[in-house]
Amino acid sequence: MKKQFKLGVIGGGFMAYAIVKGAIESDFIHADKIIVSDCNADSLEKFREYGCAATTDNRKAAENCQYLLFAVKPQSFPAVSAEIAFCDCENVVSIMAGIEKKKIRAALPKVKRICRVMLNLPCSIGSGMVAADASDYADPDDLQFFAGLFDALGSYRFMEEDKMHAVTGISGSGPAYVFLFIKALIEAGKAQGLTEDEACVLAAQTVAGGADMYIHEKEHTDIDTLIKRVCSKGGTTERAMLSFEEDHFIDVVERAVAACVQRSKELAE
Repeated sequence: MKKQFKLGVIGGGFMAYAIVKGAIESDFIHADKIIVSDCNADSLEKFREYGCAATTDNRKAAENCQYLLFAVKPQSFPAVSAEIAFCDCENVVSIMAGIEKKKIRAALPKVKRICRVMLNLPCSIGSGMVAADASDYADPDDLQFFAGLFDALGSYRFMEEDKMHAVTGISGSGPAYVFLFIKALIEAGKAQGLTEDEACVLAAQTVAGGADMYIHEKEHTDIDTLIKRVCSKGGTTERAMLSFEEDHFIDVVERAVAACVQRSKELAE
């Protein structure tokens, strides 16, 4: 039976809004083909302003869409899934951190295929990273749908579910590490006599430019070569890099990521 809506969304929070906004503004999905369910009237009003259908009835959203996006907090999943457990919904897209596909299948017996997705905060401005396990899907139309949905959020990559904990440690939580590094540069700049505004501009643009250059050059230049391009023998950058090395900067980052991954695994149990 043909569904009334292409995309149904349960949960009208920040990331759900980013996904819907991106899909509409990129002309990937017309607003009248999206229905959003949430218990908060203020949250629903934002989606209505875009032209989406809005409801407080999760079953209505689940039963009337081709693809159902689960965008609720992980701790809300048991209650929401119990509410829609026997709805006629075959395709689920989940952005719930730590909720594995086997748990979704156990809670929603009528679901046939699941695409599990890990987003990060910059997706909200179209500069994010999306990792998705779409291994349940073989139909090119399904894969094209996911590609179109994710493309509006930034970059995307399909990968296996068993890598999602590592994805959490690198790209899911990674923006916080980047913000922390920018903060450290700002504080260091202020300590060296810059104003906060000057330090903010210099730090943020340098991090953004460095990332852009690495992405642009990585096909034919390794990252160590890029580092050496900035360092001259006996120069200022070399002195800073030696300080990082003495403080075991890479080890610090590796330990932080490992702690993040471990916590991700604990939350999945």
